[in-house]
Amino acid sequence: MKIIIQRVSRASVTVHNKIVGKINHGLMVLLGITHTDTKENADVLIKKLVNLRVFNDEFGKMNLSIQDVKGEFLVVSQFTLYGNAKKGNRPSYVDAAPPDVAIPLYEYFIDSLMLTSQLKVETGIFGAMMDVELVNEGPVTLILES
Repeated sequence: MKIIIQRVSRASVTVHNKIVGKINHGLMVLLGITHTDTKENADVLIKKLVNLRVFNDEFGKMNLSIQDVKGEFLVVSQFTLYGNAKKGNRPSYVDAAPPDVAIPLYEYFIDSLMLTSQLKVETGIFGAMMDVELVNEGPVTLILES
């Protein structure tokens, strides 16, 4: 399981010209799932995500977690995180989990993130063509894997 997180001042996901997920200050989470991922992989990333100190304190130092600042999450499925372009110019996505594996883990990730963080969690729509807009604050962008 792989996530790219971006600290944002705002972010949204639009599908067919309709906003389906929108947050203010918080973390945009792009979630990639591979064939061998489990709920335990999700739990590890959720614990890290909730406790990661990437928000500024009163001295401008990244010393606060999303819970400390009462932030929000926007989680978007992103199978292309497992794209491989080592050979040729067209990426292969064979390392991305198929929907029957990925959807239950995606839903588990979202539900567990809500329960663990007790914060607002918005989402995109799994498998949909989505337009994602965000204002990356900092910029702060991290890649985490389990």
